[in-house]
Amino acid sequence: MTIRVVLADDQTLVRAAFAMLVESARDMVVVGQAATGREAVELARSAGADLIVMDIRMPDLDGIEATRLIAADADLAGVRVLVLTTYDTDEHIAEALRAGASGFLVKDTRPAELLDAIRTVAAGESLLSPGPTARLIARFLRSPSVPATGGPEGLSGREREVLTLVARGLNNTEIAGSLGLSPLTAKTHVSRIMGKLRARDRAQLVIVAYESGLVAPRAL
Repeated sequence: MTIRVVLADDQTLVRAAFAMLVESARDMVVVGQAATGREAVELARSAGADLIVMDIRMPDLDGIEATRLIAADADLAGVRVLVLTTYDTDEHIAEALRAGASGFLVKDTRPAELLDAIRTVAAGESLLSPGPTARLIARFLRSPSVPATGGPEGLSGREREVLTLVARGLNNTEIAGSLGLSPLTAKTHVSRIMGKLRARDRAQLVIVAYESGLVAPRAL
């Protein structure tokens, strides 16, 4: 399956570099480029995109508001957003997660890691750059609006272990290795936890883990 990608960044050279990288992958194609958040929303609707690589700081409509509009549109339910940012915009990433982004990466990520991130998010997983995760979630929890998800009280002991590892940024394969499970079993646990907590994706699972106190920022 070819992943249809829209690139949203207000810098022409940055978009061009990302476009060359994405087009170099056999399983991806760039179907549009946006210089503003509003253009990104329009392309999400018109270009048949599977995923939007979204910058935060853009004119007209910033990446957070653009993400919010995309996530709120029922006709765009299959469109995923991967936010690229820099370390000095940490506070905005929590807003992006709340708005509906499925993951974030910092802009100094290696090219191969960006391609892997696109594949991960397009496949329906969420991706959190592990370095700043604790700081971002701590800031998120100080904000007044928290997604309407359930708490971890109804989870089994094993599910709580899995949720803790999700909150630490581990993927299913890493969770399986840490707990001595098969990757399929780890994936099943994550899916069940998402259902029990009414979480849209792994990003919301991380938020629940921090909000409930199951994981503390200093534990990372």
